[in-house]
Amino acid sequence: MKKSLILMLASLIALSLAAGCKDKTKAPETAETKVPAAAEQSAQGQSGTVTETMNSGGYTYVLVDTGSEKIWAAAPELQVKVGDAVVIPAGMPMKDYHSKTLDRTFDVVYFVDSIMVGGEQALGGEAKMPEGHPVVPGTEPAVKIEGIEKVAGGKTVAEVFGGKADLSGKEVSVRGQVVKFSPEIMGKNWIHLQDGSGAEGTNDLTVTTTAMVKVGDTVVVTGPVITDKDFGYGYKYEVIIEDAKVVVE
Repeated sequence: MKKSLILMLASLIALSLAAGCKDKTKAPETAETKVPAAAEQSAQGQSGTVTETMNSGGYTYVLVDTGSEKIWAAAPELQVKVGDAVVIPAGMPMKDYHSKTLDRTFDVVYFVDSIMVGGEQALGGEAKMPEGHPVVPGTEPAVKIEGIEKVAGGKTVAEVFGGKADLSGKEVSVRGQVVKFSPEIMGKNWIHLQDGSGAEGTNDLTVTTTAMVKVGDTVVVTGPVITDKDFGYGYKYEVIIEDAKVVVE
C-alpha cells in the first residue's frame, strides 16, 4: 500500500509539472487567431500618411500609415494622393467588408463621413454608407438652435470670439447645444457648440474635453480660452476652449 501511495504522489507531481510547462508555452499566432490592432479600436481617431488610395463606387479608400500600424479608411469621394498627411476621425470598424465595386475584401475598414487632408476638411458628398453600417459620429441630423440663454456670469459663443484678445488664457463658461461630437481624436473628445449667436465663422465654438455627450444635448462648458491653437495635421483654431468641464442640462 505504501508503494502505491508513493507511485500516486509521483504521478500527481509529474502531472502538475507538465501543466505548468504547458501554461508557460505561448500558443503560436495564426492568421485565424490574429486580430488586427485597428479592429480592437471601436472608435479611435487616427492620423498618418497615405500609402495607397483608390476611388470606387462613390468612395475614396485610403491606406494610412500611423507610424505603428496601417489602417484602411473610406469616405465619400475626395481628393487625396499618396504621401498626403491625413486625419481619420472616429468611426466604427467594419470587419471582413467586401467591396463589390472593387471585388475586394478588407480585413477591417473604417467608414467615416470625412477625412482631413493636408489641413483641410474634405467633407463627403451625397454618397451613403454601406447597408448595415453603424452611425458614424458627426453624421447625426442637424440640430435646430433655439431658446439658448446665456449662462449666469458666462459668455455667448459670439462674445468669446469677439473678446478673444482679452479672454485668452482665462476661464469662461458657455451654454449651448452640441451640433457635432467626435470622440477620441488625438486623445480628446471634440464638441462643436452653438447657441444661436454670431455669424458665419463666429457662431461655432470648438471645445475639447474628456466628457461624453451627444448631438442635441444642451450643455454648459467651462474651461480656458485658447487662441491661435495649432495641434498639427491641420487642426488650427482661432479660438478653442480646451480640457473643459461639461455639464449636460
